[in-house]
Amino acid sequence: MKNRTIIIGLLMASVLMGQSKISTADGLKEKVIAAYKTTEIARAKAFLQTEPITVTAAYCERSAGGLHDFYSEGDYWWPDPNDPKAPYIQRDGQTNPGNFTAHRHAMVRLSEIVATLSSAWLLTGDQIYVDKAMEHLNAWFVDTATLMNPNMLYAQAIWGRHTGRGIGLIDAYHFVEVAHSIKILEEKGGISKEQTAPIKEWFSAFLKWMTTHQYGIDEMNTKNNHAVCWMATASSMAILTQNEEVIQLCKERFKNIALPEQMEKDGSFPKELARTKPYGYSLFNIDAFCNVARILSAGDDNLFEHKTPNGVSLKTSIEFIYPFIKDKGKWPYAKDIYIWEKWPVCHPALLFCGLAYNNPEYIDMYLKLPLYPIDKEVIRNLPVRHPVIWLID
Repeated sequence: MKNRTIIIGLLMASVLMGQSKISTADGLKEKVIAAYKTTEIARAKAFLQTEPITVTAAYCERSAGGLHDFYSEGDYWWPDPNDPKAPYIQRDGQTNPGNFTAHRHAMVRLSEIVATLSSAWLLTGDQIYVDKAMEHLNAWFVDTATLMNPNMLYAQAIWGRHTGRGIGLIDAYHFVEVAHSIKILEEKGGISKEQTAPIKEWFSAFLKWMTTHQYGIDEMNTKNNHAVCWMATASSMAILTQNEEVIQLCKERFKNIALPEQMEKDGSFPKELARTKPYGYSLFNIDAFCNVARILSAGDDNLFEHKTPNGVSLKTSIEFIYPFIKDKGKWPYAKDIYIWEKWPVCHPALLFCGLAYNNPEYIDMYLKLPLYPIDKEVIRNLPVRHPVIWLID
């Protein structure tokens, strides 16, 4: 009888501990939502006055594509000072301010507007936010007069060298929150399956292109942050379109290729540390890895808990970078040659790892840092910045 009493007591303690853990995790989630609620709604109200701007609103004469084709230029490529008509030359880490960026900014704008409007709908239930989001979505993906062609054939071109490149696919990273917003809006009844059908067709076509065209294959097989961003983009579209083959492809590459090949045993990313912006690239890459894990983790397949053969995981990486987020002055490597002073901000790695590992310190740091950065280059490197669409179940 005494043993039975002890066992029951242990079981009850275990249950209470489990409830406490769940309660704490839910509390962290609610803390983040509360911190964003007022501002997200206010920003969404302002976006009710916006009109869609797609790739057809601007055209660059250097593009080899047409009006409906996304076009951008390699960041670190500049005119040859000795011959203005010669092919561009590279300056790693130094962005050329003369590059054509209108399409890139338009895509970032779409992501900002749709994710904010979706957040406001989740918080208020007011259909006006969904209706405005659909106006922008239809302009980009349905209306034949303004839609973007579902490929990135002309992204990150280099004048005199390439009309487009595989690494240009990284520009599509800003479709991640667009795809996730569409998924959430449909699942929760904000928009119907009939409304999402033509949009999903567009994303299915883009996903097919990025998994079969040589540009997409090249990007998938890169050895640094580009491969991780490819996974985040592909997995978000695969989840939206229920493409199980690509979902499994991304999971396998995360577990067996990207994580073990890119992460050192101490949690660092050597290929990012070797760049001219080692701090920013390290943050960018851990963000991308955590974004993939958040998109693909389901049931017992929790990518935040996955360990490589040498025992490293995303937990290893966040533990490596966190002290330098907390105090950038302790960063032991070279300073970034560009926008060093702008980092850190509200990195999704802090948010998703804080929730995955039930760590209030990460969440507190996430909320302490700038929640709405305004620098264009920072925003460009922060495609996941709307926690409400990821946290409201």
